Amino acid sequence: MKEIKSIIKLYNFYSTSSEKSAIAQVVRVEESSYRREGARMLVFESGIFEGGISGGCLEGDALKRSQIAILKEEPSIVTYDTSKDDESQIGVGLGCNGIIDVLISPITSKNNTISLLEKCIFSRKSHILVTVTATNKSDENFPLGYTYYYDTETQTLEGCKHSELKNMLTKDILMVLDTKKSRIYNYSIGKLEISAFIELIPPQFHLVIYGDNYDVYPMIDLAQVLDWEVSLVGNLQKLKKDRLDSVKHIYSKDEDKQPQIDDRTAVILMAHDYKTDTINLKKTLQSPAPYIASLGPKKRFEKMKTDFLNSGTPITEEQLQRIYAPCGLEIGANTPEEIATSIFAEILGVFSNKNGGMLRDKEEPIHDRF
Repeated sequence: MKEIKSIIKLYNFYSTSSEKSAIAQVVRVEESSYRREGARMLVFESGIFEGGISGGCLEGDALKRSQIAILKEEPSIVTYDTSKDDESQIGVGLGCNGIIDVLISPITSKNNTISLLEKCIFSRKSHILVTVTATNKSDENFPLGYTYYYDTETQTLEGCKHSELKNMLTKDILMVLDTKKSRIYNYSIGKLEISAFIELIPPQFHLVIYGDNYDVYPMIDLAQVLDWEVSLVGNLQKLKKDRLDSVKHIYSKDEDKQPQIDDRTAVILMAHDYKTDTINLKKTLQSPAPYIASLGPKKRFEKMKTDFLNSGTPITEEQLQRIYAPCGLEIGANTPEEIATSIFAEILGVFSNKNGGMLRDKEEPIHDRF
């Protein structure tokens, strides 16, 4: 989401100029690649760009090809094969070792990419973009690079006028929503052959912090770097106002109004007061948050469990699976900044359904492959 925001910000900055631009987007990856499907870069004809499609080995060539696409006003698919030992191939020796398809689409009056990306950053719901990556017909309904929007709330695919294709796309969209994995799908309907990249753009991660001591600030700072939405609940008189610019929602611990918690929210209980943390744990367990962390030693949480049991509201097995106490990965963290790093790493692991650990010890590929 951070990359999308940066792209939109730069595009809007130049929106009053006459300078033309294009979007280069990774739509297919085989084997290894530094960036995965969905990675984008915005390129202006002057050479200014924002975002990235690799670790730096492909951007230069993609920039030149984008400038050509802008000049011709024609979209194209570029395939980079960095898996072969060929010195003439872009990216060889730079760590990619995979095959990467990049869709380059000039931004014109007929291209709706920017407006759809803007649509994705202003709401806390999942979005689906369906982009045409190949077609055998020069049909205005299926131009290469055109993007359709699927509204996950109304469950409607907007802009697709071909009823049979629409039904097939909708079926695969539901699969993408279920697996949470973006990918390319191929369709054959009569003489029509078409490929489409169905991309899931989930809402921004949301971090809810219950606390007001000095150790909340590294959490806030790291959340800003990662572009997470932050809600903070605490003693407003105690908080340093000059450290809260990036906090979107601030609540007094004494008011009834509480943060809106969804399934993309991580909760951190760090009031450092047993009674307060226990009360907040009871509140947040009623939410769909998949990650609820409590700072402190294991024996502290064991006491909480006993108190819940004695009060007649024992913590269920399902709830226990969502509680991380003690929280964070074991990396030898001691300072507030190091502890924040270990907690954020654990949160990312939970949201990605990963256990953490050294990548050098992983026998399978780092990223899922199709």
